[in-house]
Amino acid sequence: MKLYYATGTCSLSPHIVAFEAGISLDIERVDIFKKPHVTSTGHDFTKVNPNGYVPVLELDDGSLLTEGAAIVQYLADLRPEAKLAPAAGTRERYELQSWLNFVASELHKMYSPWLFHPEYGAQAQEVARGKIAERLASVESHLAGTGPYLMGETFTAADAYLFTIVGWSDFAKVDLSAFPRLRAFMDRVGARPMVREAMRAEGMKLAA
Repeated sequence: MKLYYATGTCSLSPHIVAFEAGISLDIERVDIFKKPHVTSTGHDFTKVNPNGYVPVLELDDGSLLTEGAAIVQYLADLRPEAKLAPAAGTRERYELQSWLNFVASELHKMYSPWLFHPEYGAQAQEVARGKIAERLASVESHLAGTGPYLMGETFTAADAYLFTIVGWSDFAKVDLSAFPRLRAFMDRVGARPMVREAMRAEGMKLAA
């Protein structure tokens, strides 16, 4: 299988899940700063994903899977023994899907595009930061009751996604000082050996 990725984007979450699950992936970097986006082998990325964004997982049969929340579940299900996703049909599986949807709709799409495009204006960005703070307060409260991870003691694909998106906070000028449990979560996940391996594979700077 091959993962199309771009450094510093949401493609990190399926990369983390693959490393945590012990799944070997070929990877191909996408230059998202060129129009059209091109891969490291010089191919037009829109031929892979007409929507033009990562991640994309190319399966062994050549078929393609898009959308990070779907990709992480697919990868987790390939290695159920890694316990990155509860079994399909269980209440816990729907809880995982709830968190993946929460991160996708309430956080991911507030950070990006609003805080990555200054042309949207300062007022729009401050509104986005306010909404993000409300949602992060909800995560903070949840972690206080269930921690150390979103679903309790077990690290799951939802944690990989949350870590990836909240990891944009410094760049996006989102203040995390009011959320000590979330900051501890970020430190905890960031210290996981396989998370560090995924970040290293994508050329990301690692915390000391």
